[in-house]
Amino acid sequence: MEQSQQKKLISTFFSPLVRFFFHAGRYTLLLWRSVQKPEKSRPYFKQLIREIDKFGMSSILLVVVISAFMGSVITLQTAFNLTLAVMPKYVIGLGTRDSMLLEFSSTVIALILAGKVGSNIASEIGTMRITEQIDALEIMGVNSAGYLILPKLLASVFFFPLLTLMSMIVGIFGGYVTSYLIDAVTTAQYVYGLHHAFNPFFITYSLIKMVVFAIIISTVSAYEGYYVQGGAVEVGRASTKAVVYSDVLILLFNVILTKLLLE
Repeated sequence: MEQSQQKKLISTFFSPLVRFFFHAGRYTLLLWRSVQKPEKSRPYFKQLIREIDKFGMSSILLVVVISAFMGSVITLQTAFNLTLAVMPKYVIGLGTRDSMLLEFSSTVIALILAGKVGSNIASEIGTMRITEQIDALEIMGVNSAGYLILPKLLASVFFFPLLTLMSMIVGIFGGYVTSYLIDAVTTAQYVYGLHHAFNPFFITYSLIKMVVFAIIISTVSAYEGYYVQGGAVEVGRASTKAVVYSDVLILLFNVILTKLLLE
């Protein structure tokens, strides 16, 4: 009886660890397969253009709307808090600028894109797996991992930083419009705050983070979809897991990159 309990405790302790190393190893091997040299570059290039249009261009409106409102909200909240403290008015512009550059335009936008783009990638590849389209590609001698994942990876790495820059501009402009509409700060004070103690590395830091987040979103979502087994229910579960795991890794790497780049 005691031996069976000990075995059960050992199994309970080591089972999650074994699963972690199993998925980490399989994820690494899939990523290695996906970045192998393509058999023919032309089909991959066409697929890359489709992915940029599907995942990048279709996300512009979402990023613009959210960034504009967030820039406005940050400006309003900073202005409200300044009424409770004796601080110069230009801090409103400075706070909006640093909030957008350091955190919102990279991390928060990445979390949003994980929900939109990541679930799309997982469901698309998962549907191809359960309908045996991936098996057909393998039979034809095509590297299915490279053909399906590499264009999505390159499209994300290329376009997501552009969305970050767009978010920065739109968010700061949204704050500018809000500062014009409210009486708490003048536009001149807001613009002065944008220039005050500006560190250009903040933009580089945000873009580096977004490149890492783009790799996480595209590869983790593709992994969840590529190894789906079952039917439509399992595809839905894979999409959910892709979003959850991507969000957790984004938050984890946000802490790691902040520690490495800003200290």
